[in-house]
Amino acid sequence: MLRVNIICIGKIKEKYFTDAIAEYSKRLGAFCKFSITELAEERIRSNSPNASQTNAVIKAEGERLLQKINPSDYVIAMCVEGKQLSSEELANTIDNISVFGKSTVDFIIGGSYGLCGEVKKRADFCLSMSKMTFPHQMARMILSEQIYRAFEILNNGKYHK
Repeated sequence: MLRVNIICIGKIKEKYFTDAIAEYSKRLGAFCKFSITELAEERIRSNSPNASQTNAVIKAEGERLLQKINPSDYVIAMCVEGKQLSSEELANTIDNISVFGKSTVDFIIGGSYGLCGEVKKRADFCLSMSKMTFPHQMARMILSEQIYRAFEILNNGKYHK
């Protein structure tokens, strides 16, 4: 059974997001071993950080993200400059991961300042949800739903219409 991990920066505080993610996590149990690993956000003392401060945050968060990725994992970095896929194309991407001899796929969501170059270089695929910007909590919920939808598509389920 494929292992699917979302490795992300930050915690979700809103109950409506945690409830939705919990529901998709439960549903995904029929298709894969699903988990979410939340890593703490780096703190910046300034309300208007300069480029050096934000780069330091991105680097520190990136180093912690990379520590959670196993060398044998297939890594999908969620980033604005990634490729946009339809739900069917995401399903095919997940289906093809086993072709690459991988048993684990990690979806990586960075912090509010984005992902560092090292994480993007480690990624096997860079995925963009949209040209629009979403709060990280919402992005995690949408990603969870799309992973569930992908498995429903692959299993000819009724969920995807």
